Amino acid sequence: MKSAPDWITHPDTPYLLIDEAKLKSNIGYLKQRVESLGSHVRPHLKTLRTLEAAEYLLDSKNAPATVSTLAEAEAYAKAGYTDLLYAVGVAPEKLKRVAALRLQGINLHILIDNMVQAQAVSDFADQFGQDFSVFIEIDSDDHRGGIKPGDPQLLTIAKKVGAHFTGLMTHAGGSYACNTEQGLKNFAKQECDAVRVAQDNLQAAGISCAITSVGSTPTAHFGEDFSDISEVRAGVYTTFDLVMKNIGVCGFSDIAMSVVTTVIGHNKEKNWLLTDSGWMALSRDRGTAGQSQDFGYGQVCRADGSLLEGLCVNSTSQEHGVIELTEAYQPEDFPVGHQLRILPNHACATAAMHPVYHVLMSDGSHNTWQRIIGW
Repeated sequence: MKSAPDWITHPDTPYLLIDEAKLKSNIGYLKQRVESLGSHVRPHLKTLRTLEAAEYLLDSKNAPATVSTLAEAEAYAKAGYTDLLYAVGVAPEKLKRVAALRLQGINLHILIDNMVQAQAVSDFADQFGQDFSVFIEIDSDDHRGGIKPGDPQLLTIAKKVGAHFTGLMTHAGGSYACNTEQGLKNFAKQECDAVRVAQDNLQAAGISCAITSVGSTPTAHFGEDFSDISEVRAGVYTTFDLVMKNIGVCGFSDIAMSVVTTVIGHNKEKNWLLTDSGWMALSRDRGTAGQSQDFGYGQVCRADGSLLEGLCVNSTSQEHGVIELTEAYQPEDFPVGHQLRILPNHACATAAMHPVYHVLMSDGSHNTWQRIIGW
């Protein structure tokens, strides 16, 4: 049988590329690290959102996982995964979808942090005879949502959901503003201490708390003691990105995601390259703009993944990228048709722009993964 010609197997640019070897290394490192410190990882599936990636992250269909949308929960449930934490505060009108999954035998946990949500859960449970598993979000760093560990409302909410209450969850999103090892260690301890205090307060009131859940990619990599923490969540650690590199969680060589792009023209007067990857391929995320090093819309690499020092995607329109060359490079170094790779600022945002991922397998072969879309 004749092999397929290159023009069939070689995808058009721009496309998202995953390096399987780096992906496996990143996943394995954090699993070993967290378990050595006394806890277990509940991986967040939101970065890659594919059934294929879940097979790398989860040891079995019953292993704990985290999702950011009910569309993910429904897709993973359909594939047989049974222990899913929906780690976004639940909108009351979504309880019917949650209930439908629980009726299928899926242990889908939901997150709340106010009495309106607690009342909605209680009312739905009473009206339909439905059981739920409820986590209460704890605010450990003034970053976003949640209840302070010592807020009396914590007890009120826990009592309102009653037998449906399962555990406490916190996310130190403020750790993304750190860039020192000690600062990240402090955030990780602060995160754990917040749920410890909240758990103690609940137990003093006679309310049992079965699970304490903490995590962000930075704190998961810098926490020093998880021995009394049930689980540690992290998501972007699977592929990492430039934000994580600037924080100090990874190096360039650990980033397992890139966007492959083609040079489509030059502006020789300005010493620019024009590429076919605009913000529709790279995303509009400028997460490194406020960090120690601004990578524009992404760090430029050669087609083999090696860095082109000093080059980033400086600006984008919908389908065009502009790379402003430094004095070390000339447009002639990158002829029309030349391919480059772009490392993303924020892997989750860049992945969201691509319905299909191309995967460079460890043995050099090629695979494709389909992204789960929707909410």
